[in-house]
Amino acid sequence: MRDVRVVLIGGTSNTGKSTVAGAVAERLGFEHRSTDGLARHPGRPWRTPEHEVPPHVAEHYGTLSTDELLASVLDHYERLWPRIEELITGRARAGAPGLVLEGSALWPDRVARLTVPRTAAVWLTADDTVVRDRVRAAGSYEVATDAERHLMDRFLARTVRYQARMLDAVEAHGLDRVDTGGGRTVAELVDRVLAAAAAQTRPGRSHQAGESPFVTDEETFDLGGPATREDVRRAMTESCEETTGPSREA
Repeated sequence: MRDVRVVLIGGTSNTGKSTVAGAVAERLGFEHRSTDGLARHPGRPWRTPEHEVPPHVAEHYGTLSTDELLASVLDHYERLWPRIEELITGRARAGAPGLVLEGSALWPDRVARLTVPRTAAVWLTADDTVVRDRVRAAGSYEVATDAERHLMDRFLARTVRYQARMLDAVEAHGLDRVDTGGGRTVAELVDRVLAAAAAQTRPGRSHQAGESPFVTDEETFDLGGPATREDVRRAMTESCEETTGPSREA
């Protein structure tokens, strides 16, 4: 594996970021953190046995339009970015503890402009129907009241709109993404994320036509000299296979 010390995993809500990021961190022996832990925006508007929906969260989703909900969360991520960039930069230094950082705040436009070394980025996506089913399952939609369903529907509308905007940005910048649908296991998704990370020349970008097939000395000094990206992928795969645990369902 090339000397990646920070793996960024972005995506909209309910695409499996936390689960996959935790498994990637376990595989690599890195710390796992979420951008949600840096500063909270109104969270998911459904109750659980341990959590009631705060009044301000219900008001947020109950009164704003989809466009307003999206603008609100993107503004929040914009304000949060300096703290995210500082965290990434600190962990990307040689000798720093490895980090897997996940969260919707990892907006593609921002990540694409990163110039820090030893950093890779992948965005997780899922079909809108998959996202809808996961949101409804998490919120027990079938037994929820009409008012509770309304809040879930507003959250889902924002989530789908966010993913559409995010996908446009991912495609515009030529960034890597992994689809989490199709019944793939967590182990399979981890393999895909790590393979993408191993092939990247800068955060989110894999080798493109017209670029050198060789990675830089800084990227592969631990491989004993010049190496093609296929060498890097093979080294990553072998490293992953040595530490793979039992498969889990996503």
